[in-house]
Amino acid sequence: MLKNQFLEIRNFVTVAQAGSFTSAAQALGMTGSALSKSILRLETRLGTKLLHRTTRRVSLTNDGDSYLSDCKDAMAILDEAENRLGSAQHLPAGRVRIDLPTAFGRRYILPSLLELSTRYEQLELSITFSDRTTDLMDDGIDLAVRVGALGNNMDLVARKLGEHRRVICAAPLYLERRGMPQTPADLKQHDCVVGWPLGQKPSWLLKNTDGVTEAHEIPVRHEIGDCEAILAATLAGCGLAQVPTWLVEDYLRSGALVSVLDDQAADALPVHAIWIKTPYIQPKMRVVIEALLLLATAPGSKFEAL
Repeated sequence: MLKNQFLEIRNFVTVAQAGSFTSAAQALGMTGSALSKSILRLETRLGTKLLHRTTRRVSLTNDGDSYLSDCKDAMAILDEAENRLGSAQHLPAGRVRIDLPTAFGRRYILPSLLELSTRYEQLELSITFSDRTTDLMDDGIDLAVRVGALGNNMDLVARKLGEHRRVICAAPLYLERRGMPQTPADLKQHDCVVGWPLGQKPSWLLKNTDGVTEAHEIPVRHEIGDCEAILAATLAGCGLAQVPTWLVEDYLRSGALVSVLDDQAADALPVHAIWIKTPYIQPKMRVVIEALLLLATAPGSKFEAL
């Protein structure tokens, strides 16, 4: 509907409620002549007479009375929508679509987001879990947490939350059976458990003799598309796996898993919160971002490089 049509409807409702062109014109800041022409245009467009005009007052025709009722209902809906959006500019309200790393997101981020939703009753969350890179715009994601280096995308904002280290480890039973690798080259003689491949050759990140982190191609025994399932396979003695330290720290302390090639461990991977760049961050997004930053800086945070 065109802007002029909205104005004509507003003018008609004002005249009908005032019962006078003169009073309505004063309320609208218009001349009586301009207001009369506006009503005539509306009647012409609708093909019916809406008002009976006399020298002293204005009254509604049957069609006018019915149309006024519909117009008032429509304006009430618009007023409610504007009030709702207006309040949403001050309070965290509405839906935020969030994509999180699978295991880390479930264990360490989800509880804080759920607590946030109980604090703000009008905040609605749609949360997905994925270890694959998604396109925020194409997939309709408002905010994502990503582990690893980010590409150069001028349409996104990134806030670093922390770092994750990775360790290569295996169950003692497996190492007793197959031996302890001493160099990255020894990995070629071992069973390796990896995540689901994304088209590239399977490899693990390790430092070379110059201290530079580089990818080392590895033989694959098992491909498992879930971080916690990879942990289960490693605990079961199925082979070596390169996994985040936060996932296995308790098992390393207890001796259920043993780390290998520690001297060649790769540099920590950055962890970022990313979202689409906008001129204004809505309150619903701001509270989610602030919750992530608070979680990342809390004592003992799992976002820290371990």
